Amino acid sequence: QVQLVESGGASVQAGGSLKLSCVTSRAIFTICGMGWGRQISGQMRDLIATFSTDGKELYAESVKGRFIISRDNAEKTIDLQMNSLTPEDTDMYYCVADCPQSGSPNPRRYWGQGTQVTVSS
Repeated sequence: QVQLVESGGASVQAGGSLKLSCVTSRAIFTICGMGWGRQISGQMRDLIATFSTDGKELYAESVKGRFIISRDNAEKTIDLQMNSLTPEDTDMYYCVADCPQSGSPNPRRYWGQGTQVTVSS
């Protein structure tokens, strides 16, 4: 069972910062690709920050230069530092794990329960 537990969502003023955190098991943290996603325009959910297979940080254009993803191998956490927040960043943010699955070359994507971020102008 893949458990992804997010925390850190809150209400902030535009221009402010928040740090989200996701904790999972060591097994998931080790074998799965980890990242953060959000609900895009209230519809589909998509990744906004993740790591490439060689460990580089990858960001969606909408958050590049403002958000920073990091991982703590000892604590088994994936953090998302969000700076220069705007009302357009208001959304539910999800921890994401892309995990290998037997019988398929494609990973299976798991989403956490989400943590709400609200940015007021």
